[in-house]
Amino acid sequence: MKFKTSGLLMLLAIICFPSLLFAQTIPKDELIFLTSAWKGERFADGRPKIADDLLERAKKVGIADAWTVLKNEGYTNQYEGNWKTVNDEVPVVGRAVTAMFMPSRPDVEKNIKERGTTKQGRKGATNSWPIDVLTKGDVYVADGFGKIGGGTLMGATLANSIFTKSGNGVVFNASARDLEEIQTIKGFNAFVRDWHPSFLEESVLMGLNTPIRIGMVMVMPGDLVIAKREGVLFIPAHLADQVISTAEFVTRKDKFGFEMVKTGRYTAGQIDSQWNDQLKNDFLKWLGSHPEMGTMTKAELDKVMSKRTW
Repeated sequence: MKFKTSGLLMLLAIICFPSLLFAQTIPKDELIFLTSAWKGERFADGRPKIADDLLERAKKVGIADAWTVLKNEGYTNQYEGNWKTVNDEVPVVGRAVTAMFMPSRPDVEKNIKERGTTKQGRKGATNSWPIDVLTKGDVYVADGFGKIGGGTLMGATLANSIFTKSGNGVVFNASARDLEEIQTIKGFNAFVRDWHPSFLEESVLMGLNTPIRIGMVMVMPGDLVIAKREGVLFIPAHLADQVISTAEFVTRKDKFGFEMVKTGRYTAGQIDSQWNDQLKNDFLKWLGSHPEMGTMTKAELDKVMSKRTW
């Protein structure tokens, strides 16, 4: 009976939510295995689901602070720079939906497209397929093998579709087109290698929600993406809370430190070393008088200070 029930549920999922079951080219168990350090909620395909409130907090985190936390945890290949954007002032922050494109090969592309249209119910060119699985808070991250001419993974129409489904932008190791039109999409941003007037050609989608490479970074489905003027940081889902909490504290610590040094209450050396109880109490008191900086308990402060390597 258990097997029959599971089979029925599988059949219903295929009928009602086909995109969920065909949203990746690696088995769900393999994706869970590769991201086994994540212990939280997951999407139906196994992709880690970082909480929405954490995504909101991440928008205020500085790239440098977050990178330092990752480096101290041994994650040294998480940052990629040298991008062109739509608007430097609009951050792109969210959960990665990954796509891997390769140079087209007629026989393989024919099989990919036939399977997609006849068995998976997909429509349009393969660069639109990742858009079908986007949910609010996702970031479409694609490795288009750095192709510029003929490597435009998105134009104005797809950009509008992406923003409608995710409320977010994109990160493409490739190019995009229609910059003037895309600039009119308020709140949207794209991190691309370049802009080019050509249409996409000689490229085919070979991986959806699989591990991909963006420059020198391995990006996993569900990674926290923080893309700002400085560049793009990819944070493993299981470290998102720690990175954000620590980066938030560093921001508070810096503002507190600037004020204490200016008033002469503490020296720069005292601020930048391990804190004694008096300094911790003064910080918590200062934090209470600056509600815009958020709250923090003594236990939370002790925890973040105990791992202090920055």
